Amino acid sequence: MLNEYDYVEMFTNMMSEGFIVIDNNGIIQVYNNKAKDIFGILHNQQISHKSGQIENGDIVIIGDNAIGKDDGNLTSSSLKYIGIEDENIEKGDALIVVGVYGNKDIKPVYLYRKSKDITDTLKMNTSFLGVEIGVVVDFVNKIITIEVDSEKYTMTYINYIGHMVILDGQTKRMKFYQAQGYTAKGESVNEILEGKSYRAKGENSELLNVIGKNIFEIHKSGSTIKEFYEAGKGKNISYVNEFKEINGFPTICTLLPVNQGEKRLGAALKVEDISEIKRALKERDEALSNLEKMERKLDEEREIVEAFPNIIGESKEMNYVKKLALKASKTNSTVLILGESGTGKNLLARAIHDNSSKKDKPFIHVNCGAIPENLLESELFGYEKGAFTGASNYGKKGFFELANGGTIFLDEIGEISPSLQVKLLQVLQDGSFYKVGGQEKVKVDLRIISATNKNLEEEMIEGRFREDLYYRINVFPIWVPPLRDRKEDIYPLVKSILPKICKKVGCKNKRISAESLNILLKHSWPGNVRELENILERAANLSEENTILSKHLTIRTKNKSEDLNDEILPLKKSTQKFEERAIKKALEYYEGDKKKAMKALGIGKTTFYEKIKKYNINN
Repeated sequence: MLNEYDYVEMFTNMMSEGFIVIDNNGIIQVYNNKAKDIFGILHNQQISHKSGQIENGDIVIIGDNAIGKDDGNLTSSSLKYIGIEDENIEKGDALIVVGVYGNKDIKPVYLYRKSKDITDTLKMNTSFLGVEIGVVVDFVNKIITIEVDSEKYTMTYINYIGHMVILDGQTKRMKFYQAQGYTAKGESVNEILEGKSYRAKGENSELLNVIGKNIFEIHKSGSTIKEFYEAGKGKNISYVNEFKEINGFPTICTLLPVNQGEKRLGAALKVEDISEIKRALKERDEALSNLEKMERKLDEEREIVEAFPNIIGESKEMNYVKKLALKASKTNSTVLILGESGTGKNLLARAIHDNSSKKDKPFIHVNCGAIPENLLESELFGYEKGAFTGASNYGKKGFFELANGGTIFLDEIGEISPSLQVKLLQVLQDGSFYKVGGQEKVKVDLRIISATNKNLEEEMIEGRFREDLYYRINVFPIWVPPLRDRKEDIYPLVKSILPKICKKVGCKNKRISAESLNILLKHSWPGNVRELENILERAANLSEENTILSKHLTIRTKNKSEDLNDEILPLKKSTQKFEERAIKKALEYYEGDKKKAMKALGIGKTTFYEKIKKYNINN
């Protein structure tokens, strides 16, 4: 037959909130199952161990995210039990330690971090007395994991916590591990190190009976528990639905006195656990943050597509180039576009200008390599009337003056002579220059974009390019990768280029066969996109059908036997053979134009003609 206490227990265990009642001496009279669940008293540990206490020779493993702040009361002085006497370890430090209890002859292994130096995780893996041990303090997900010979013991936390595992010194087997509710059970790290007995764990272990115990035995201290105790003793303290932290758990509490007439019998505390709510809110905030990141990414991708419709390519290399170009378009910094001939550096320069704040102003494209050296200065900076023989009677504005307010694109800037580089440096420094034959300084406000297929650092070493000018133009570098390094862009390039070529040559739109596309994918593309355009134009003219077949592609591919022959040649001879073949191929491709061939090969005039003579190469 149920008595009144059974009815009270049955009723309170039906509540969805934790409910605790103490008498006017602070002795617990009611402590329902939800309260036990919140504070870990009902925690069902899956890994079992017997009751006992720590002994000399036991191996102690501790992970603590802030010593001296955790409710396990671990301090630097407590570490002496396992042989650590380090004055550098202070309150608030994160710590991982493996040591032997009561044996100073065996040196402990430990790792600690100051609070200001803490990053995402603190980790340690060690083999200690033949036992493989790993400890991770995860500050982001708020989990401490201790792993012993592949068995994991984890503890989650809200603010600060000390997690411990003890191995028997003789058998090296686990004899104790820390679990939720250790404060209520009196099994904090410090208490265990001081020799206090611990309870058994596992499905058949006896549950902690809190009825009849003083409230401070279960909850130690803390402002909320002190208020609870004082209210039970008779102090006029009460509140409804206030945020409080108990044993490190965030809760919503209601504190009410229990009176009989004017006599104080005790106090009641209703507790609602909001740690799960906080965790859910955190997950929601993270999900919203990730969604915002995805939206920003989609907006950026959409902006890139709209900004660069003529820059074809969806490879990760080209997407990176477009991202850099978009950032460059939003600044007025000097841009240097690097890459081999035929990669589309001029298209990129124009696209940067068209997406900049200067898009409605002039864009002047100057090919520095196509203008004779003796004319380049007057073309760039202009001249006054009568400045030299043949100069106009009215003088002339140069490209810099024509580009004022907008952008000047100096293509093949590596071809500018050292003397002209000095004058260009002056423009970059203060935006001014003198016309050829002029006495008055001309001021301009413009953006300079440069491009080259040369290695300007090598040019500096050789003394052909000024170091100060290099650092002036290389404020925002963008490397355009060659086509051979982004072959996945070949199909979209063909798809974009072929209709334009068909319109240009006056034929119906043509398709390209799978075999032809496969040949294009295998080619090394020394001439890059420009070479692809030429090959497609030639194929469109040769094809009488609606489809471009492999026979229409003028690409010579090496067969397997040629590759094998190359592999067994001596290194020096193989290098020479490759050089000869590359020069012949370049001359053949550019129909004997030596200047274009040497540019495509990336070598100087002297070296180029020395190689021609060496290998007896004729047009």
